[in-house]
Amino acid sequence: MRVVVLARWPEPGRCKTRMIPALGPEGAADLHKRLAEMTIETVKASGLALELWGTGADEAAFQDWLGPVTFRQQAEGDLGERLLAASAPEPVMFLGTDAPDLSPGLLHQAADGLVAAPCAIGPAEDGGYWTLAIGKPAPSLFSDMPWGTETVYETTRKRIDALGWQPVILPTLSDLDRPEDLERWPELKP
Repeated sequence: MRVVVLARWPEPGRCKTRMIPALGPEGAADLHKRLAEMTIETVKASGLALELWGTGADEAAFQDWLGPVTFRQQAEGDLGERLLAASAPEPVMFLGTDAPDLSPGLLHQAADGLVAAPCAIGPAEDGGYWTLAIGKPAPSLFSDMPWGTETVYETTRKRIDALGWQPVILPTLSDLDRPEDLERWPELKP
């Protein structure tokens, strides 16, 4: 099982942009940096095979920042095109860097879910998902998706159902995307 983490280089003004009104460009970039570091450490602690798919800098810069990791440059295009490019070979689990409550145990629940089902999905409170793990090709899960909206999870579930798959549903987590989300994790405030 490959765990693909998609991460952006922490350049001020280019990451966590919805946090800029509250934290400023530097504070938002620092928050993104800490969340990415937490995600990478969680995957490493799980013992699962980590692949970092980065954008905004080259492999050397990401390895200087996050240590030795298997690195791939993200494909061009929207999130769906980038996920599709990173999906083969399956099985694969996708993660972003926005879920501070992620744990090695949750990653193992997702990986174990693929033993009994063709996919596992972890809903996010904002209507998206914090992870999607698939055991075989499923391009329909990535194309023409309303990314960044509160209907991503619902739309993905309908597409999973259309494939005839019975997914493993993982616990719901919260994303840290907006200034009001910081109230849930005061320890992450700059």
